[in-house]
Amino acid sequence: MKALHPAFEAKIVTRDELLARLGRPRTAKVVFTNGCFDLLHRGHVEYLAAARAFGDALVVGLNSDDSVRRLKGPTRPVNPEDDRAVVLAALASVDAVTVFDEDTPRELIAALLPDVLVKGGDYTVDTVVGAREVIEAGGRVVIAPLVPGRSTTSILERSRQGC
Repeated sequence: MKALHPAFEAKIVTRDELLARLGRPRTAKVVFTNGCFDLLHRGHVEYLAAARAFGDALVVGLNSDDSVRRLKGPTRPVNPEDDRAVVLAALASVDAVTVFDEDTPRELIAALLPDVLVKGGDYTVDTVVGAREVIEAGGRVVIAPLVPGRSTTSILERSRQGC
């Protein structure tokens, strides 16, 4: 990847760097969320700001390109993981971004054990990957409301229809 602005570079970290910086024991209240964040839109930005409000540092687990393809199909992602990571890192609400290649972030969540695990309103606590691990470690799971009508899938669909 091309050299990044230092502010972005400092936020995009490997799993090992993340655990060294925000692993346990820690003094900061760490919040974690994850997703593809393929076409960043208002729904994402509001969701991430809401998630950040639950703690001192927001970590975003970002699905790798291969992971997105397995989840969303061969035409996704629209933007490559390096670009998606930089855009997330540019947000004031995001303190760290780490890419994961697995289909789910369970291993990453189990390693980090965030104090708060946040997912959007299209989930329930029972369907959030990593919820059990976080709760058993003394953390909590929060379901944040979504901005109605805002999703990458709906944006792509409208684009295909010429709207």
